[in-house]
Amino acid sequence: MTPIPVAWSDLEIAFERNGPEVVSFLRRSTGEVLAVIEGTDDAERLRAAVADDADDYIQVEPCSSREQYRWMERFVPTVSDPDLRQRLLIAIDGKGAFRRFKDVLLSYPVERERWFTYRSQWLRFHINRWIARLQLSVAESAPWGDVEPPPAPEPLPRPSVPAESIGDAMRKRVRDAVELLPTGELPAALVFLEFLRERGGIELSGSRSRLDTNVRRLAAARAAAASEGARECVGREERADEDRIGGEARVDTEAE
Repeated sequence: MTPIPVAWSDLEIAFERNGPEVVSFLRRSTGEVLAVIEGTDDAERLRAAVADDADDYIQVEPCSSREQYRWMERFVPTVSDPDLRQRLLIAIDGKGAFRRFKDVLLSYPVERERWFTYRSQWLRFHINRWIARLQLSVAESAPWGDVEPPPAPEPLPRPSVPAESIGDAMRKRVRDAVELLPTGELPAALVFLEFLRERGGIELSGSRSRLDTNVRRLAAARAAAASEGARECVGREERADEDRIGGEARVDTEAE
């Protein structure tokens, strides 16, 4: 059988894609990786191409979410900073673990790069094992060579404080902050909170899309307009109160 000229970087990306809407194939004759993404314009065409020449395509078996979650679990004990280690332990507890884990590492660039290296080592180990299991003949060896999985550290005990309690505490702080806002700032705060909720809904849906700059500017403009309108309203109420108090004072003077 003719060796496959594998496009290794594309194959690595395919192994990362484990969403149900994506199915990837390695083409024997060319080594290219074909990604069929459900809902896109060319999905049917690509699916038909694979079906017409099924012997030339090998379906890629990406690393499952469960397996990639284990990588995070194994990485956390390797973190030397005890505070960061505790934050990561809390982050990977419960639904949304991948997002929280990435968000925590954003503030730690050195550990973030170390995580990328650690993750790549696991990913490439799985690719090599997949190639060997299917006994595929490749034209050139993988550029990363033979890869062994990182050593498995002792698992750490779960934090005693569940992740939900941290969220509850943060919500309480937000409510307390809102209580201290002047009345004129409440409409602006409401518009901004609704904007954050909308953005969060998009992220949680699994979509890669983000609100663009125009939407952000629109939200900011709406917030500014709402705040200015509320301040004018409060100002009118205060002036009305002053006029009413002044009128009552004049009446009292005239009565005397």
